[in-house]
Amino acid sequence: MVAGATYIVVGPNDDPSGCQKPGLHVFQCATNNIFIGLRILDQNPAFYEQITKDFRMGRFASTMQPIRFIRGRDIEWSATAPRGLDYWRKLSEVIQEEPVREVDKAWMALVEPLGIAKGKTFAPDDRQQAILLKGATMGELMMRNLQVNPRYTEPYWSGTSWYKSFDFQIEQETADAVQIDQRATWFYEAVGTTKGMVNPQPGEGQVYMTTKRDGNGDMLRADATYKVHVPSRVPVKLFWSLTLYSENTRRPYDNGGTKTSDASLDSRMKQLKYADDGSIDPYVGSKVPAAYEPNYLKTVSDDGWFVYFRLYAPELAFFDKTFKLPDFEKIE
Repeated sequence: MVAGATYIVVGPNDDPSGCQKPGLHVFQCATNNIFIGLRILDQNPAFYEQITKDFRMGRFASTMQPIRFIRGRDIEWSATAPRGLDYWRKLSEVIQEEPVREVDKAWMALVEPLGIAKGKTFAPDDRQQAILLKGATMGELMMRNLQVNPRYTEPYWSGTSWYKSFDFQIEQETADAVQIDQRATWFYEAVGTTKGMVNPQPGEGQVYMTTKRDGNGDMLRADATYKVHVPSRVPVKLFWSLTLYSENTRRPYDNGGTKTSDASLDSRMKQLKYADDGSIDPYVGSKVPAAYEPNYLKTVSDDGWFVYFRLYAPELAFFDKTFKLPDFEKIE
């Protein structure tokens, strides 16, 4: 069992000095709204029971209470950003709730002519609504282009279309610049980051590799079928996984399946079919190849797709690039 710890999170306008005590980890949050993401990788049910039993929260200097984990409800959570006018409404709501940082002031000046400002109700007239609808559509198209064609980085493995998802600082900001394109790409495509995701070390953290194109450089299509060859020795201390996502929603791919294995394969699954040398060929596409159904992720309709190949506790061969994934090969 991993040793626990106590964390103190203070607000953007709070003084953290009063919270500094031995054994506490103090973080000052830049926003009033926060969320806590907890990913449990241990498959032992007893580990889950222990974590949920010991996890407690409370106000500073008060008694921490057990967290109520809601079980038995399989609620689908959407991380897809709102579109159209709902995007602008959400932006206005966030601006009302959050402090304006120094780095945000230029952006505030840009959205104020759109009717979005601190202390102002968002109520665009018909003319403004028409402009905002066009702007939201064009903005998302630009974002999807950047997501597929990130111009601020290069493929991780030469000669492939595989990118390391986290080619930025945790804060998405350096001493000289805000990493605008990097920030936009990741938070359009996903949700959050951690130190272990952005700066993994040999044997620690996790790596997210992603691709949107096949070996010919063509976009991955839902009406075709592809395979990718995963070598026999994936350099991980824990496990690797291949998860399928929708290009339209950026959520786990909805192909009508009801099991985890319908959208994700990982090296802990006993049903996977390996070659004699220990390598494996996962298939993604509209048709399942004969005898390879255990390795198959189905695509449907015209919904574009992409994958994350995750390495949990990556080892040195990933970092020195002696391990390399080839591109997806279109087979039908």
